[in-house]
Amino acid sequence: MNKPDPTLGKAAELSALCEEIRGRRAEFDTLRHIPDDIVAGFKKIGVYRAFVPTRLGGDNIDPMQFLELIETLSAADPSAGWVASFGVSSTYLAALPPETFDKIYGENPDTVFAGGLFPPQPAYRVDGGLEVSGRWSWCSGSMGADLLGGGIKIEGDETPLPRTAVMPKSKVTIDETWHTIGLKGTGSHDLVADKVIVPEEWTFIRGSKSEMTDPIFRYPAMALAAQVLAVVALGAAREALDFIKSDAAQRASITGAPNPGARPYVQAHLARAEGTLAGARAQFYDATAKAWEELQHDDEVSPETKVQLRLASTVAAHDGAEVAREAFLMGGAGTMMQGHPLGRMMIDAACVAQHAFMGEGTWTAAGAAMFGEKTPPGFP
Repeated sequence: MNKPDPTLGKAAELSALCEEIRGRRAEFDTLRHIPDDIVAGFKKIGVYRAFVPTRLGGDNIDPMQFLELIETLSAADPSAGWVASFGVSSTYLAALPPETFDKIYGENPDTVFAGGLFPPQPAYRVDGGLEVSGRWSWCSGSMGADLLGGGIKIEGDETPLPRTAVMPKSKVTIDETWHTIGLKGTGSHDLVADKVIVPEEWTFIRGSKSEMTDPIFRYPAMALAAQVLAVVALGAAREALDFIKSDAAQRASITGAPNPGARPYVQAHLARAEGTLAGARAQFYDATAKAWEELQHDDEVSPETKVQLRLASTVAAHDGAEVAREAFLMGGAGTMMQGHPLGRMMIDAACVAQHAFMGEGTWTAAGAAMFGEKTPPGFP
């Protein structure tokens, strides 16, 4: 008798979760965050333990698998995919002392971490560690997190990269400030800390080298941070084009015009959009696979490949946004109605491309790196 294939069960769980997410998009908008039961669903399918070492109960998957998972969830709802992308957090927290990292994930490999870096708040050495107070914005996924982080600056700390203090959720106040036109469900609220004492071994420098030798912890942390967000736009674009083909193209026009799928300009737009999306995805995943292959025989990813990773993320975000916009145009006048899937996907994908990790300045930074000129801290 053949043994059951465990991957089939996981695929079925993912499919069922995505269908539930699709049916609850409006709820996420109203709540302005992803509810706890959906976060529990992410945990069940392994989102938050994806990069956790197997010795701590994690799945230790490769970055291509994780990015494809986030892309699939993002097609169901970009806000949900954005919050799920914080399964990458174990690679950030790998910059913590190994004892702290092991404590976090040894107790719970599905630990959810979220936080904000900017503006860095002053932290002062006191008995027991560092006294941390301040407010941080853009803290996506904070409502469903177990641990929260805030960017800090310690007097005499000379690193150009930001330092983060890791705090229990119970010690931090979430100020629900998130009112946006896109990515409404990400719960990217403000965090407020008031004289929280954080042991220094519970702080880390974002983007610093990990002491662990697992390949994923040698993968460029800042590049991966950009990738897990950029792929949300690819998922949104895929959903938008699928909507055009499966739903919009079946509609009869109320004006007597040909079915949308029979109109030459719609056919041309769809073909161009599919080509754009395929090209962006190919570049994105090819760069990822190349970086991962390098880590199988080298200690670090080459500088050239690091630039390609960052560039591929920017391309994915911007081309994904453009494809979603093209789908909106193909959808006709009905797409302007509130809650229409094509309007939602267009705006959410556009918001992905607005993120600092993939914003307009990253084109300049990538070009500067190609010329060997100075680049901003943390790039590539």
